[in-house]
Amino acid sequence: MEHPQQVWLYDTTCRDGTQGEGISLSVDDKLKITRLLDEFGLHFVEGGWPGSNPKDAEYFQRVRELNLEQARIAAFGSTCRVGSKPQDDANIQAVLRAETPVVTIVGKSSVLHVADVLRTTLHENLRIIQESLAYLKAQGREVIYDAEHLFDGYKADRDHALATLRAAAEAGADTLVLCDTNGGSMPWEIETVAREVRSLFPDVILGIHAHNDGGMALANSLAAVRAGATHVQGTMNGYGERCGNANLCALIPNLELKMGTVALPPGRLAGLTQLAGTVAAIANQQVWRQAPYVGQSAFAHKGGMHVAAQRRNPQSYQHLDPAVVGNRPRILVSELSGRGNLLSMVEEIGLDHTNPEDLVGVLQEVKRLEHQGFSFEGAEASVEMLLRRSRHGYRPPFEMLDFVVLVEHRDGQGGSCQATIKVRTGNQVFHSAAEGNGPVNALDLALRKALTPVYPDVVGFDLADYKVHMLSGERGTGATTRVLVDMQNRTHRWTTVGASTNIIVASWMALADAVEYGLTMDGMK
Repeated sequence: MEHPQQVWLYDTTCRDGTQGEGISLSVDDKLKITRLLDEFGLHFVEGGWPGSNPKDAEYFQRVRELNLEQARIAAFGSTCRVGSKPQDDANIQAVLRAETPVVTIVGKSSVLHVADVLRTTLHENLRIIQESLAYLKAQGREVIYDAEHLFDGYKADRDHALATLRAAAEAGADTLVLCDTNGGSMPWEIETVAREVRSLFPDVILGIHAHNDGGMALANSLAAVRAGATHVQGTMNGYGERCGNANLCALIPNLELKMGTVALPPGRLAGLTQLAGTVAAIANQQVWRQAPYVGQSAFAHKGGMHVAAQRRNPQSYQHLDPAVVGNRPRILVSELSGRGNLLSMVEEIGLDHTNPEDLVGVLQEVKRLEHQGFSFEGAEASVEMLLRRSRHGYRPPFEMLDFVVLVEHRDGQGGSCQATIKVRTGNQVFHSAAEGNGPVNALDLALRKALTPVYPDVVGFDLADYKVHMLSGERGTGATTRVLVDMQNRTHRWTTVGASTNIIVASWMALADAVEYGLTMDGMK
């Protein structure tokens, strides 16, 4: 029986990924990501360019202290300068001082870059490639050669592009990586060129490094693997310059689940979604909601027909079991929903609605409110409260009787906000006031102050996020405003929604739902 093809995964989040707009990683950030990637099972982690800045130089000093399971750390650099020798080149020497087992060296493959960027001859370009790699091999390093602009260079001058690869191979490069640096190649071009290179250099590991400027980085990487590449470079969540690099969060499951190759140690793929989220948090980014495999919406179902089919057979509208990559299915509730959407939520939260007809009223209420400007698909806690309120015998933990919000701005004294609120809990009425840094903050503080005597756990609720979206913007300040509130306690985070032409009223709706949800959940413990 033939064994599956092994693919070697090379992560460059800490180097190429940081060239993306809005991405900046400290040394500690890079070390955390390195440890996570190693635990996940990646084979190579490129830590940076030690000759370019003090931060990367510090990283390579400190990364030696990590007790890594399998990842081999690579230092990145370029060939020696035109007219110089590698032993005299500061960049080459900085790469060596990093003391990594692997070095990755980039060189020019395109005659355009040789003439206009290096401003030298084709012969000199071949010399600096050959001598740089041979020198590093003589120092006992594993050498990966990144053939920059290989595909564009091949189109401009096939002979010189291939000659650069030959110079690298003859110098002892362990891996030849074909780079679609400008990200403009098509998959069939990638596969054709990679297949030819594979036939010309059968004894060298073939790699691919794709950028996403044409939206093809994932497809181009997979095309190269089809042509014989076994070394694949990319970044977590597709971070990288311009439109980013090949996204390892989509590459890895496609390699293992669709192409049948072996990329990770057994059992690691189920940690992919958590890894994507953790790296995003370290980089102070959000995982794209629609990201394949790991996004929050990757297995979300909204249309009533889809949900009905999903309830009968989960494979009807899912290309795989979300648990394989550590994700989960989500059923969204909106004006497009059928009873199946609500039934799925009822089952998920454990409510006893034995008669599906009981949900008709809730479904109609959802559609009515969405017509008024609510949007429930990102506010599952508000949907759950609609379901709970529909049940016979449900008693809300509190009832708002009235509230007043004052916003003042006095010359020389700045602004201030005060909210007063009156609520009923059982047979008791509480009246309280609070000052805040804004009207919503003041309302939040006043409500929790009023409820604390009866529900002391409300002190542990935090208003984590507050989003405002104006609908029908052509109506200006008279437009309907939708407010989303994110609230959290020590163990859970939930989202609620409100909508009104009055932003304070919309905020109150979302805030009251959020507090009621939190108290209801606490009461069920």
